[in-house]
Amino acid sequence: MHARARSGKRMLFSPEQLKELRERSDAKGVLRLAIHLTAIAAGAWLYAVSIQRGAPVWLTLLLAVAFGFTLVTMFAAMHESIHRTAFESRWLNDSVGWFAGLLSFYNSTFYRYYHGWHHRFTQIPGKDPELDDKKPTRFSSYLLEMSGAPWWIGKLKTHFAIAAGRVESFPFLSEQNRSEVVRSVRLQLSVYGLAIAASIALREPWFVTFWLLPVALAQPLLRAILLAEHTGCTSGEDPLSNTRTTHTVLPVRLLMWDMPYHAEHHHYPALPFFALRAAHERMGPELAHVERRGYLGFHVAFLRDLWARPRAGQVS
Repeated sequence: MHARARSGKRMLFSPEQLKELRERSDAKGVLRLAIHLTAIAAGAWLYAVSIQRGAPVWLTLLLAVAFGFTLVTMFAAMHESIHRTAFESRWLNDSVGWFAGLLSFYNSTFYRYYHGWHHRFTQIPGKDPELDDKKPTRFSSYLLEMSGAPWWIGKLKTHFAIAAGRVESFPFLSEQNRSEVVRSVRLQLSVYGLAIAASIALREPWFVTFWLLPVALAQPLLRAILLAEHTGCTSGEDPLSNTRTTHTVLPVRLLMWDMPYHAEHHHYPALPFFALRAAHERMGPELAHVERRGYLGFHVAFLRDLWARPRAGQVS
């Protein structure tokens, strides 16, 4: 039998192995950030050239999606940074996390406390804040979720509520950190406001063309990735069964900062992103949910399940 930590989690590594795996690195974090920023720059350039040269609409839209994917996956950079595992330096984690949230329309200061509760109460109804966003139970609700529309509405409501100082509905925010979160969200909205004002003043739709449209077009891809993390997994405290790891291609692993190794991350949230693959080599056989067919395989199986529910007389 595996030894267990005081939290009830299985100890799959010795203390010495864990110490080695937990070693953070500014160099590795900066390298991954450089790769991601290079992808953003390349995507933006190709997209801009397609607009400038009057490329076919289908090609321009395809390039907009590709560019947008590099922006929405900055969510993963923010996620690593709020765990303070992306870099060794605290200031790098905090500054990169805030910038990454700005590009992906998240707020890293708010997300740090929200996500802390998600880790503390993963898959526990009434406690895990991620469960407030209901999972699709019909094909129509699946399409709505994949469109990103509920996400946009939720983000706008949350950002503007916090900016107005209405934070009482967020139990994970305490009196000690509420003012910090409000200031951070107000600053973020101010940056968007300045970008919109500059676009209007210069009579160039840059804010829409190079941020809003690409992010909106690529948001379904991020929704598809995030839906796979816990959907269909068990409720309860065991990260070996309440979280899914998904095998995927290298470009996605790079831009998602190895978040597809999600069960490993939930079991050991202090591991930096670059240690998760090594952790998977040891933990893989212990995980209840490993999707080896990739994200497409997960969604095909999920849709089959949705399609079968009414036929089996289940309530959806």
